[in-house]
Amino acid sequence: MVVFEPSPSWAALSLSSTERQASEPLPAAAPVAPAVQQTSRTQAPPSASASGDVPSDVRSDATVVDPVLVKRAVKAAALGNAMEWFDFGVYSYIAVTLGKVFFPSGNPTAQLLSTFGAFAAAFLIRPLGGMVFGPLGDRIGRQKILALTMIMMAAGTFAIGLIPSYASIGVGAPVLLLIARLVQGFSTGGEYAGASTFIAEYSPDKKRGFLGSWLEFGTLAGYIGGAGLVTLMTALLSTDDLLSWGWRIPFLIAGPMGLIGLYLRMKLEETPAFAAELAKAHKDEQSRPKVRLRDMVQGQWKALLLCMGLVLVFNVTDYMLLSYMPSYLTSELKYDETHGLLVVLAVMALMMCVQPFAGALTDRVGRRPVIAAGCAGFLLLSVPALLLIRQGSLWAIGLGMAALGLLLVCFTASMPSTLPALFPTKVRYGSLSIGFNISVSIFGGTTPLVVTALIGATGNMMMPAYYMMAAAVVGGIAVWFTSESAGRPLPGSPPAVEK
Repeated sequence: MVVFEPSPSWAALSLSSTERQASEPLPAAAPVAPAVQQTSRTQAPPSASASGDVPSDVRSDATVVDPVLVKRAVKAAALGNAMEWFDFGVYSYIAVTLGKVFFPSGNPTAQLLSTFGAFAAAFLIRPLGGMVFGPLGDRIGRQKILALTMIMMAAGTFAIGLIPSYASIGVGAPVLLLIARLVQGFSTGGEYAGASTFIAEYSPDKKRGFLGSWLEFGTLAGYIGGAGLVTLMTALLSTDDLLSWGWRIPFLIAGPMGLIGLYLRMKLEETPAFAAELAKAHKDEQSRPKVRLRDMVQGQWKALLLCMGLVLVFNVTDYMLLSYMPSYLTSELKYDETHGLLVVLAVMALMMCVQPFAGALTDRVGRRPVIAAGCAGFLLLSVPALLLIRQGSLWAIGLGMAALGLLLVCFTASMPSTLPALFPTKVRYGSLSIGFNISVSIFGGTTPLVVTALIGATGNMMMPAYYMMAAAVVGGIAVWFTSESAGRPLPGSPPAVEK
């Protein structure tokens, strides 16, 4: 085996055995990120493995990834995700205050419904963002689109902090809030699918679960940052100060955070898998891969349906626990606001501690068993956990929330590596964006609004548990029909190993 030593922006490329049956061989050299090396099909001299560049037992068509550059890619993707979910955490945890600032009503439930309505509106536009950014990510590259979504998300969040209150400009205030939320939702349509695709395509096959789990680690870090700041302001500021100016601070912080994330993402190289697609396009005398929106749907129906089912259980439980529960404790159970936020913060910190280990577990036992365990847990334990939470004491609320949080880790640790593996490289960003965002828009982001409305209509305080149980059934069906991807190459890519 002879190792091709790439220049800073060139490396040899080759196809997996399944791709070679359907495609012509690629040229010996093609542009690719410096994170990888490719090996040729001749016998390697002893110095090749002795140098430490390529392990001696690597398949001749394998992609060899540089751990240093892989870690850099994971950090940039996770930090961007943290910045995105910092905003969602802030919006969720300060929802009661925002209702009073932007929506004139003496009914707290009506104000909360209006606030969550604006929250849900951002999710309804996400599929449109996915249909725009997804195909672009498959045509011009993952890195460029991720940089664009970062700056749009930061701008939308920063703008919320500048909007005058309803008392100042009347109906213009909620209209401007809605516009800012729509900008956020549109940009987010390309964020998660792009970030998970980026990490998955950079990761070695045997560590994809562990490395992908850091994406949701960033999500939790963003939630904790946003919720922690809201909790601190709630504790330190009077109600009048919080309503007049304090609520603006978390949103204004998003501006410099977005610039930092943009800087990190602009310094990244393109993924090896997309570079291979770019090489194919050059071979066919095309400047960019030719991908149409139709290509991302036709032939991908099964994968899209499985994606939507998995995302449904993932996001319904995620938004129920991390976004809705603080308002549920305060508005529905009349629990002290500060103590309620602190309990949720503690649960998220627990999840962060477990997250990387759960990600590594998916590499050892597989993604499907871990996801199935989460679905079974939510089906069986949602009612007992919510009964504990409704008991009202600190230990009962903490125990019930911790149980739901640990079950949620089954999804946060496995989904970033499971979802990209459903689609081939050529349409991965676009197809995943479509399936992910449609499911999130219909089921995930609307969870706080739907559950609040169900409780208002029925008076049944157990609705959150029933909603999570229904989601668990759908997720269980989806995982039953999902193929195992742990330790295997991504569809359309050769094996990937660590240098």
